[in-house]
Amino acid sequence: MKMSDNQPVRIDKFLWATRIFKTRSQASEACRKGRIMINDNVARPSKTVAGDEILMVKKFPVTFTYRVIRPVENRVSAKFVMNFIEDMTPENEKSRLLLNRVGFNGYRKKGSGRPTKKERRRIDRWANGFNDV
Repeated sequence: MKMSDNQPVRIDKFLWATRIFKTRSQASEACRKGRIMINDNVARPSKTVAGDEILMVKKFPVTFTYRVIRPVENRVSAKFVMNFIEDMTPENEKSRLLLNRVGFNGYRKKGSGRPTKKERRRIDRWANGFNDV
């Protein structure tokens, strides 16, 4: 973090510094593809961000919403990210992320091979929420 707080920072650097993206090139690419918006305007990688601006970050299947508390240029520890951004993402958006990650975590005995057609149907019914298996 620079000594001159509240100086505008490039959006690609800010997204990387606050750990929204793993690399600055990923942040730049998201900007070029129109997935980053600052106050409802599409942001290019060179666009600057200052305090009290609203960021919308589209990462399929969720659109995250953040409020910039204070711009930062250098990458910060995950513990300190909340000092720079406030997560304003609605709960229904966050639930989309959880729904996307749900998968089958069933157990099959080692060496039992692939499920039979009958077993596959039972697995599908179970995965879709039917408990009358």
